[in-house]
Amino acid sequence: MKASIIGIAYCLPGVGVFQAYYQTHQLQNDSPSTVSWIPSGPFTGRLFDKNGPKSLLLVGTFLHVFGLMMASLATKYYQLLLSQAICSPLGAGMILYPLFSCVATWFQERRALAMDITASGSSLGGVVLPILINWMLPKVGFAWAMRTCSFVILTLLIITNLTVRSRLPPKPKPTNIGNYIRHFADPAFLLTVLASFFFSMGMRIPITFLVTFGEVVGMSAKMAGYLAAIYNTTSGVGRILPGYAADKLGNFSISAFAAGLSTVVVFALWLPGHSPALAIAFSTVFEFTSGTYTATNPALVAQISDISEIGTRSGSLYAVPIGGALLANKNGSYWEMQVFTGVMLAAGTLFYILARWYLAKGRLWIKI
Repeated sequence: MKASIIGIAYCLPGVGVFQAYYQTHQLQNDSPSTVSWIPSGPFTGRLFDKNGPKSLLLVGTFLHVFGLMMASLATKYYQLLLSQAICSPLGAGMILYPLFSCVATWFQERRALAMDITASGSSLGGVVLPILINWMLPKVGFAWAMRTCSFVILTLLIITNLTVRSRLPPKPKPTNIGNYIRHFADPAFLLTVLASFFFSMGMRIPITFLVTFGEVVGMSAKMAGYLAAIYNTTSGVGRILPGYAADKLGNFSISAFAAGLSTVVVFALWLPGHSPALAIAFSTVFEFTSGTYTATNPALVAQISDISEIGTRSGSLYAVPIGGALLANKNGSYWEMQVFTGVMLAAGTLFYILARWYLAKGRLWIKI
């Protein structure tokens, strides 16, 4: 139950739904490239190792909810950028890393499954919140739809702040740039970071543009809005089952396999898909395969890291929202963005395979 609350509380409400809404309302004169920067934002790193989760969760809760509340008042692009692209994601990042890092400290056996269950909570939030937003937008308007989501998230984050704790006490350490750079001298960590970077760059493009793509292939705006909920419905299964399998077969083995499947799904379903049926099929299958990244990636970092530095190493790279620029360059045609997505996922798959190969010292049939 606590894991589900954690995941729902972190979930950024309706990224794909708001991408479509902004393009047709407040920011209808701006390009998809410009609008796509709004659901993105930076994350924070090392403070968990130094101070523990409590202060990060408290500050993160304030920033996350405050940003969403301010977005409900926004009418200009810069206002949405400051609130939903900077303030809210910064707070969400301060919530996310302590949560996963805390879970990692409590488990040695079945760590992947525990972290996948935690991540599955965001799938539940990804089902409930887009449906709530889609239902509320035409009835009460953008402002109160956003505020309602903010109050739901605030309630869950209060529970999170009261219940989350780490098994290990904080260990104050001096902070300098060397603390971050030295980790990249570890080949396993470097390959994992590269895999994460390329895969997340590809994975986040369909999430952002799924609703607008549904409208392009003939779905009604209301039905297209439910694609985000469909997408997240399968992600719960797609995040828990890989965790169970990863504990049996190895985190890196499952991550490489799932990344490869995600690449195939993009090229086999999304690229040739020009109908509502294929849009629904893609949203269903893609999250089942790509959800492994969200759920298992923290377990990869924990596996190759000293437990006292899990928080620092969990500060993964953030993907630049280049997808909107590709969409604008093709006058609304999605094929170039779809190909770019597939190539990024393929690159991520390659680096997952290389990381596994390095850790396994070239041996194929071994749990890694």
